[in-house]
Amino acid sequence: MVLSILFIGAVLKRIVGLIMRILAVDFGNTRTGLAVCDSREILASPIAPVKAKTISAAATAVAAVAKERQIECIVVGLPLNENGTESKQTKNARIFAYALDNELGSTIPVEMIDERFTTLQAHENLHEANWSERQQKDRVDSESARLILETYLEERRNKKAPDTEGEEKADPEQE
Repeated sequence: MVLSILFIGAVLKRIVGLIMRILAVDFGNTRTGLAVCDSREILASPIAPVKAKTISAAATAVAAVAKERQIECIVVGLPLNENGTESKQTKNARIFAYALDNELGSTIPVEMIDERFTTLQAHENLHEANWSERQQKDRVDSESARLILETYLEERRNKKAPDTEGEEKADPEQE
């Protein structure tokens, strides 16, 4: 009963648009990148990735991070092909999200978001920051998760913003 109340509370926060602690996940076959946002949902920061050889082990490790950091929403990147079709990795990401939801007992909402080009952008970001190839390998997955989280936060901000399109701005001289 308590778990259901916690889940409903997290879902209501998401619907109403209240600020939440959010974890983004870039699922990978051996390394899964993670990123979290600050308490005001402004900054997305990469954190240490989890290393796991199976989907189940990755879900268990990510669930532990989510519980430890008191996360209220998890966003898993959905790696679609450039043309929007699904690949084997897309299927694995869906299976991972399902396993993560089960691992958490559905207490934290798990969402998926299109993550096309995040890995490419992450490599570019790290290259521009003069990280070596070896350093990039250790950081690229969490940098990808950071980009996934930034996209998600931007979408949340756009949903919260009032629709002012078509409204005329008041003339300050007439007031």
